[in-house]
Amino acid sequence: QVQLVESGGGLVQAGGSLRLSCAASGRTFTSYAMGWIRQAPGKEREFVAAVNRSGGPTSYVDSVKGRFTISRDNGKNTVYLQMNSLKPEDSAVYYCARAARIFNPVLPITPELYNYWGQGTQVTVSS
Repeated sequence: QVQLVESGGGLVQAGGSLRLSCAASGRTFTSYAMGWIRQAPGKEREFVAAVNRSGGPTSYVDSVKGRFTISRDNGKNTVYLQMNSLKPEDSAVYYCARAARIFNPVLPITPELYNYWGQGTQVTVSS
């Protein structure tokens, strides 16, 4: 059984930063790519970022490139999303998710390719 627990969300002014964390349970954490997906009110879930199982290759949606950084610490079973230069349009519930299968070398870049999800953490960016 895989459990994912996000933390670190909150309210921040435009231009500010937040760091999201996702703690994972289970012995298979290091076998799978991990990702962050977000959902704003009235919108579909949107892929944000993914990192491969070793913490090497990463992928980002164009709108966050250069501002967000995904990383993971396999020793702590934790994945992070550092968010800088936040914009109001980044406001959403952010979900941590585990890939549904082994992806190597490509990364899962759509929400449908993930099958374990956390409960989500709210990020609100004020203008």
